[in-house]
Amino acid sequence: MREVTLLIRHHGEPESDVTANYPQVTLSSRSSMTGRTNSRKRIIEVSGNPEVIPAFLEEFGEADPILDLEPLSPVDRDRVYVAMTYDAYQWDSISERLSDMEVHYRNGTTITAGWERWTLYLDDDDDINEIRTSLEAAGNDTELVRNVELSEVGVTNQLDMFEFVQELTPRQREVLTLAIREGYYERGRDTSIEELADIVGVAPTTAWEHLKRAEGKVMSELYDYLQSAPTSD
Repeated sequence: MREVTLLIRHHGEPESDVTANYPQVTLSSRSSMTGRTNSRKRIIEVSGNPEVIPAFLEEFGEADPILDLEPLSPVDRDRVYVAMTYDAYQWDSISERLSDMEVHYRNGTTITAGWERWTLYLDDDDDINEIRTSLEAAGNDTELVRNVELSEVGVTNQLDMFEFVQELTPRQREVLTLAIREGYYERGRDTSIEELADIVGVAPTTAWEHLKRAEGKVMSELYDYLQSAPTSD
């Protein structure tokens, strides 16, 4: 069996189309669907720039398939939980397409800048090219980013770097990458936050905020890993 990571640009659906308009926002599914009629409900998490999230939610809520959006936490924060109710008859579900192809997949999709991240588990006789062809025939774009034997995946919990990077906004990734490249974290560093801000073309306070949010996510992921990693005597 193989573990495959596939990015899907799901054209025509609000989760993909609206996040494409707000690259500073990441949308994640935090619950399975409920409901048996056309009205379905699930919990989603919206993270990113708190100055952008309210506008994202407003546009997302105006999409035709969305029947109701109920914020479960304040919308002026960088992480907001929302109860989403939508019309399943108007929703072209990637999960249903995968199920129709009898493809195993991991629950909990993350969507950033219009691209949905799906982790698939394929048997030896499953053809990833056929799966991509089927998805693309429905008007989607796909990008294969990972395809490994499941036996090669560590048996202990490890940092899933791709999933983690997808949790960062594009600006957070840019500033963090620049800081590492310019030696910002090295002992006796010469690079200042002002210099990083000048290279990126933003105010120092803005660069500092992006960097601190990125660092917070790094530390959170590292903490989860250290908590689950085996210890040596």
